[in-house]
Amino acid sequence: MPEPRNLPLSRLAEKLVKTLIKNKLTLAAAESCTGGLASEYLTRVPGASAVFWGSFITYTPDAKTKMLGIPGRKIEKYGAVSEPVALAMALGALKRSGASIAFSVTGLAGPGNDGSGTPVGTVWIGVADYVSQSCEAKSFLFHGSRGGIREAAAAAAFREILKMIKTLKINGA
Repeated sequence: MPEPRNLPLSRLAEKLVKTLIKNKLTLAAAESCTGGLASEYLTRVPGASAVFWGSFITYTPDAKTKMLGIPGRKIEKYGAVSEPVALAMALGALKRSGASIAFSVTGLAGPGNDGSGTPVGTVWIGVADYVSQSCEAKSFLFHGSRGGIREAAAAAAFREILKMIKTLKINGA
């Protein structure tokens, strides 16, 4: 199978679901700029219901606060498209779902900017896991159409989760 960075979104989703099943892990999502796109691709994969807990679609700051418990002052201080918010989204999804792993995607897909000076195409992806009790976030700058940025963000999230799973010590491995 090709390297994950060369796989289309649908194949990345398949690889992720198979990896989760193999490792007996469950996954939850907290999506903002992708608006559920990553979750949609996961649920297209047969057998995903065995490992995909579900998704929080937190498109607005208010939704992030109410659904994931992110303090409004954190969003005001750092902005919705930031490392602290991506981390808080992933941790909130992990805590509320009880899944093994949770990921977050927050960004600016365009077409215009949000007035904060954040460039269109800026995306933060957070990944939190229950196994090692870690949470990391990484920023990306994607180019292209709104739809292209959303797809690139979902693909990047899947790659980040796959990388994280490789680092886990599962079943005494």
